[in-house]
Order: sequence, then C-alpha cells, then structure tokens
Amino acid sequence: MMTDKRTVVFNGQPLTIEDICLVAARQAGIGLSTHEGFVTRIDKGAAFVDTLLKEQGFVYGVTTGFGDSCTVSVPLHLVEELPRNLYTFHGCGLGQHFDAQQTRAILATRLTSLARGFSGVRYQLLQQITTLLEQDILPLIPQEGSVGASGDLTPLSYLAAALSGEREVWYQGERRTTQAVFAQLNIAPLALKPKEGLAIMNGTAAMTGIACLAYQRAGYLSQLCTRITSLASIALQGNAYHFDEKLFSVKPHPGQNRVAGRIRADLQVTGSAPRNDTRLQDRYSLRCAPHVIGVLEDSLPWLRQFIENELNSANDNPIIDAEGEHVLHGGHFYGGHIAFAMDSLKTAVANLADLMDRQMAQLMDPKFNHGLPANLSGADAEQRMVNHGFKALQIAVSAWTAEALKLTMPASVFSRSTECHNQDKVSMGTIAARDCIRILELTEQVAAAVLFAVVQGVELRGNVEFLSPALQQTLDWVRQISPFLSTDRALEQELRACLVLIRQQYWPLYE
Repeated sequence: MMTDKRTVVFNGQPLTIEDICLVAARQAGIGLSTHEGFVTRIDKGAAFVDTLLKEQGFVYGVTTGFGDSCTVSVPLHLVEELPRNLYTFHGCGLGQHFDAQQTRAILATRLTSLARGFSGVRYQLLQQITTLLEQDILPLIPQEGSVGASGDLTPLSYLAAALSGEREVWYQGERRTTQAVFAQLNIAPLALKPKEGLAIMNGTAAMTGIACLAYQRAGYLSQLCTRITSLASIALQGNAYHFDEKLFSVKPHPGQNRVAGRIRADLQVTGSAPRNDTRLQDRYSLRCAPHVIGVLEDSLPWLRQFIENELNSANDNPIIDAEGEHVLHGGHFYGGHIAFAMDSLKTAVANLADLMDRQMAQLMDPKFNHGLPANLSGADAEQRMVNHGFKALQIAVSAWTAEALKLTMPASVFSRSTECHNQDKVSMGTIAARDCIRILELTEQVAAAVLFAVVQGVELRGNVEFLSPALQQTLDWVRQISPFLSTDRALEQELRACLVLIRQQYWPLYE
C-alpha cells in the first residue's frame, strides 16, 4: 500500500462518491475521527437509548419485534439477545457474493451513515467497522435477498454478523471464518447493544455503495464512448461539421455540448490531410452521437445529488435524536432515490452500448463503410478469402448489447408486498444497482471490442500521422495491447487486457 495517499476521514461530515470509490479501491487510507466532540456525540445516542430502556422500557426494535412484529413486546431480560437474533434470521442471502471492491464500498457507506450520529450506536461500533476496512477483512455478502426497504436488511446482516465475529470473511485472498481471523489478529468480537443490530442493517448501504461505484464507471465510459465516436468518424470519413459549435449552441444541453466539444477537439487534423466533409448527413450513430452520450453526461449532476444525499443521510429507523431526546419513527430506510438513479443510469449506459454497436455495424459492412474492407480485415488480397477480420467480434458485440438492453427494465416498478404487508411498498434499489453494474460490465465489453475495431478502421484508412495528438495517443495505447489484425487470431486475452485498463480508468481521455 502507498504511504503518501490521501486519507478519507469519517467524522460525520459529508463525503463524496469519489471518497467512497477511493476507499473501495484501496487508493485511500481510512481514518475515524477521534475528536472528543465527535466521540461524545456518537456515544450520547447509545446512552440515550439506554436511558429510555431504564425509564420507559419501550423502544421499537429494542424492546419490540421488528416490522410487523412491532406489537410483540420483548421482556427486558431478553433485550440483549434481540440484535443477534436479528442478524441471525436474516442470514439467508443467496447468489454471488459482492466482490472485494463492492464490499469495501458497502462498509464505507454504512460507516458514513452511522457517523452522522442519529442511529443510537456506540463509537466502539464505528471503530469495529473501521478495523474491518483498515485490515481489509471483508464480510462475505451475498448479492441477492434485499427488496430495498427496510433497507438492505439481509445483505447488511452479514456485516453485523462479522462485527460480532460470526460467519465468513475474505482475508488475504482466502475465505475464512471471521472467528479465526479475529483470533489471529487479536480483534475482540463486538457484542451488539440493543439498537445496534437494527442500526447496521436497517439502511441503504448496499445499494448506495454499489451506486457510487456505478456512477464512477459510467462517467469514464461516457468519455470512452466519445473517443470511440471520434475515431469512428475518421474511419468512416464522416462529416466533422455535425459537431459544429454554432450548431450545438441552439440546443444548449450542457452535457451534450460538452460531448460535441470533445469530438470537435479530437477531429482537429494537422498538416494537409485529406478530409471528407462532402457527405451532407451521416447516419444517426455518428451524427447524433453527442445527443445519445449527452443524455448520460447531462444526467451525471442530478445522479450525483441523489447518490451523495443518500450516502450522507441517516437512513435507519427509528432515528435517535439524542440532543433533542426524541425517537423518530419513519421510513428513511426506503431506497427510492437510489432505485430511480440506478434505473435511469442503466438505461443511459445501455444506450451507449447500442450506439457503439451501430457504429461497428457501419464499419464492418462494405455497403456502408465507404471503401473499407469487409469486416475490417487487414489480410492481403491472397489471404483475404480465408480471413474474417472482426466478423465474430461483431456478433459478440451484438450479443452483449442485446443483453444490456434487456436488463434496462426498471427494477423500481416491481415493488412487492412482503413481511405480512408491513413492507407493502418497497424500492428494489439493490436490484436496480446490481442490474446497473451488469449493464456497465456489458457496455465496457462492447467498448473494448469497438475500440479495437475503430483503431483498425482508422489505420486501414491511412493518414494516421495527420490525426490530432489525442487520437494518435489512443491508437498507441490500443496497439500496446492489441496489434493490427492482419490475419485471424483469437482476441479474447487482448480484450480482457483492455477491459482491465478500462475498469482501472487507466487512460486519461479528457480533462
């Protein structure tokens, strides 16, 4: 780990999407504030819950059952058992586990919310979550089983159990029992206090952590799709005036205009290179590319607002206001904003896959590619009849695009009534976030493939030396991992190498 990297401090103050992503990628250190005022404020919430128990003997989820069972009173001598029972009966998640980066994002997101100081937990609980992040002890959290209200109960039960030394974790590349890892590192399991199991689980951390990662990936993918469009315009001898500044000034969506400006800058040629602007109108996948990509670009500001507001909220139930001495019952665990953001984002991203798929279709077909060889084959005349260029890759792009488009069905409209009709209107935010990640994966695959194709098309067209420095740089990057396709070869490993770089956002594209 680098020693000069920045530290993300959890102190009850607002954090950003980028903060969570840095923690998730282990590109930032973790710091929990030790400021006396912060520690006192956190512990005051737990102390207030204890006072209520002594004075009134009644607090939802502390001396009652949960959800529809809130009318069931729990005797005081059993109150201490309730948090463990809560995370135990929710240990029914299935499906694939969240990966390491996603799990760190979930833990960091829950820590951010609890640090707001309205959840009635001890500072010691925040320290335990911080320890997991610092030591990279990652609870094994199944992805499936949350309806997104009352928050991410089942996924977050795996965090609650791990804090208590139970279930399993990933540690140093191995799947191990939490108990064994804690024993090895001399970490004491945490016995959860009455409100703490509910405070950990009854929130939106799984969907929101995943949303932070999705947002960052989508922003980079927008830029990559823009660069691919610029290269496609060169390869297809497109009309550069489709991106004219005056033209875009009359439809002033700022993100759309930003995309057009990036393409304009990319298409600046040097010297006396030939340029074909004689065709009056290109097909929509070139001419309307800023309008397609611009939808995503113009969505990013309000998506950030939705995600960061949720990230920096107290979103469990009940809310514990220790300063005002109130217990406030409500529905802040409801993940509707994240559900809507993820359903919207996945549609915008899938449209990028569709756009690039159509650009590749033009590049491959001699009827539409203005003189390029069929399937962008780089074989010489003698070998051309037995070489097929990017034919199979186009089929794969079509498959990935179709799968991405299929997943755009909004999850948020599939609310189900559950838990004896207590949870009778739910967000499905975690399903929307998981769908969004899958669409991003598929669209990144499309981008890697089409990036190979447009670079091949540009080189087949010639006059590479007259390209703008930015486009020449992109050609150099691609050729470092995938040489010119002169005769058929399996491209899988080159595509996988490209995907690693895309997902690391390794190539700087636009300022």
